Amino acid sequence: MASASSRLSGFYQLSPTQRRQLIATWAELDDEEQAALLGGLDIATADHLIENVIGLYTLPLAIAPNFIINERNYLLPLVIEEPSVVAAMANAARLVRLGGGFRTGSTEPVMIGQIQLIDVPYPHAAALRIRALQDELLAKLAHLHPTIRRLGGGPIELQVRPLPDTDAGPMLIVHLLMDTRDAMGANAINTACETLAPELEAISEGRVLLRILSNLSDQRRAWAECRVPVTALESEDFKGREVAAGIVAANAFAIADPYRAATHNKGLFNGIDAVALATGQDWRAIEAGAHAYAARQGHYRALTDWHVEDAALVGRLEMPLAVGTVGGLTKLHPTARTALKILQRPDARTLSEIMVAAGLAQNLAALRALVSEGIQQGHMRLHARRL
Repeated sequence: MASASSRLSGFYQLSPTQRRQLIATWAELDDEEQAALLGGLDIATADHLIENVIGLYTLPLAIAPNFIINERNYLLPLVIEEPSVVAAMANAARLVRLGGGFRTGSTEPVMIGQIQLIDVPYPHAAALRIRALQDELLAKLAHLHPTIRRLGGGPIELQVRPLPDTDAGPMLIVHLLMDTRDAMGANAINTACETLAPELEAISEGRVLLRILSNLSDQRRAWAECRVPVTALESEDFKGREVAAGIVAANAFAIADPYRAATHNKGLFNGIDAVALATGQDWRAIEAGAHAYAARQGHYRALTDWHVEDAALVGRLEMPLAVGTVGGLTKLHPTARTALKILQRPDARTLSEIMVAAGLAQNLAALRALVSEGIQQGHMRLHARRL
């Protein structure tokens, strides 16, 4: 599977059955996994996932071919209802192949938990005591999450952030940094924060209020880069250098203007969210963290960068991206498990890198259309298939 090419010319011309058979061969899916592609969630399982279940809701599951990420071929499973997204991603991945594919990377999977201390009589002294007792406090968590620890993860550090001027008065916020390995880590972080809460109350002489993870997981980031030969951007009506310059200018617009940035970033989430849904990730948490990250410099801006270098259009996307490949929906949902198999069973860091490459591909496709023929021509042609 890993050595098979992801370049599937004419894939869109096949019937759904033919596409499914091709993917089954490519990813070596057994009969049960093939059945999961048609909607593997049953009502009994759904009733265990959430409360008050009355039925099931189905969205299309598609494949975006043509991806090369770190010299490895990938077919990306996507769950999305919007026309033209899948075709645009596949075409963008085809263009990026001409420049060698996507190059990606990621940080260690470190999540942040927050413990809010209020009514602390001497905040500065409390902060000093907490820092001084860091090793002793982290030792209180030694009995938690043995699997994460066995795989090399676990609590790493405590950070103290004073908030002296909130509308509710001064607060002391303690950040627990924890490596959650292949888990997204929300439950692990929350459990650890609740375990530390009584200790921090005693040390600070204050009162703990909130004990919960932060979805601004800026310690857990992923990035993707690509190079597209300027000549590959040419069409019958537009010169490649004009398209490349237009993409650079459009990205500059989204960096400078939050009204444009909101739409710009929404477009790249068409790619990221589609992979997140297919693989059973918390796409709401992913979006919340990324949008907060986009505003980290004081105003909301584009998450991407595009520039021209040596006759190539060069793009980069970096963002917080907390995902998991163990536990949660990835374990319980048959289609999510099958989607991960199609992705060659990545670990959490690799999955985050695949997802950020999907976002960069979708951003390339959207900007190329916007600065050339316009977004509506291709979008409405595919939208018309619905009518």
